Amino acid sequence: MTGFSKGIRKVEVALKWDPSPAGQPPTDLDIVAATFVSADAYGTPAYLVHFDSRSPDGTIFLNRDSTDGKGFGWDEVMTLELDRLDGRYTRVVVGVVIQQRAAHKAFVDVLDPAMRIREGYTVLAEDDFGSVLGATAATIAEFVRDDSGEWAFRPGVHGFDEDPADFPRVMGRAR
Repeated sequence: MTGFSKGIRKVEVALKWDPSPAGQPPTDLDIVAATFVSADAYGTPAYLVHFDSRSPDGTIFLNRDSTDGKGFGWDEVMTLELDRLDGRYTRVVVGVVIQQRAAHKAFVDVLDPAMRIREGYTVLAEDDFGSVLGATAATIAEFVRDDSGEWAFRPGVHGFDEDPADFPRVMGRAR
């Protein structure tokens, strides 16, 4: 019997946190997605998608952006239409980075951070960053295209101590 799996097709990555206490500088977390081509699957991203950009073909985009966590529900939301990505892209890594403006902040300094990854109504992963409290950035998802063209989800939260400018260069490296 052959399978009828279509793999992962379209996912939503959501991030939330509580605002900083009164008198404290705002806390700003950002979702970042990096795409990789098969010839350089663990090297330099082909392109990045974040608060200031979207994918050239419109398949990965930020639906909602917050600079302070003062939204209702999920503060940042990114959609990845993996089934529409060109065949040369074989890997997408999604991460979260804490902006380092007024003071050095790690996840331990963020009030009630949480992330959720889902496909439709199916939750693929949820986390509170408790395993990476000392990190300033983290990868939260990896999507890999197999030889048949189907996308698979590889969960896991992995912390980094990188500033926002350096994180995109290292987030896709092999662990």
